[in-house]
Amino acid sequence: MKHGKNYRASEAKFNLTEKYDVTTACKMVQDMKFAKFDETVEAHVSLKLGKNDTVRDTLVFPNQFKAEKKVLVFCKEERVQEALDAGAAYAGAAEYIDKVKGGWLDFDIAVATPDMMKDVGRLGMVLGRRGLMPNPKTGTVTNDIAQAIGELKKGRTEYRADKGGVIHIAVGKCSMDSTKVAENVNVLLAEIMRKKPADAKAGYVQSVSVSSTMGPGVWVDYKEGE
Repeated sequence: MKHGKNYRASEAKFNLTEKYDVTTACKMVQDMKFAKFDETVEAHVSLKLGKNDTVRDTLVFPNQFKAEKKVLVFCKEERVQEALDAGAAYAGAAEYIDKVKGGWLDFDIAVATPDMMKDVGRLGMVLGRRGLMPNPKTGTVTNDIAQAIGELKKGRTEYRADKGGVIHIAVGKCSMDSTKVAENVNVLLAEIMRKKPADAKAGYVQSVSVSSTMGPGVWVDYKEGE
């Protein structure tokens, strides 16, 4: 892949064949920033997964960097006020199912109570393609509406491995203190290790790197168990 002049100039500032501790790597990513907007810092974690292993979970970063999200709650009428009081932007049943069927998507996250999933499941073609389908694994199918909304508003973030076994996830902004970005990366790595499959062998985390939206990546010197 051929990169532009700004990218090459940024890349030339450091030795990017080496590995660095998390804090240094995050600082380097910020120092190599060249776009005029506030670039996102992303982590890329390559995992050694078994043939049938999948990784999909959520975590709450200690240092937030995203705008507050609009939450839609699919629930029966008697729980609508509870959802709204907890901070949902929208809550209801048939009305919102029909709106979504019609292409309405003015929300960032969808939550559903279990008794609504039979109806919500019919929205798979709309919600599934956009990664918005409520799922028990991510805590978005639950009877505890208030807790789910509270965590989502604190910034609970979903992460998942792609077909190649790599997790790509935003961990901060270039405008943030690099130590705060590094803390988010460390929380991510700790959570990935905590949730690793029971039969995973040594070398589960194969590699870790961080980069900005437009800039080059920096390898992180990560060893399991440290």
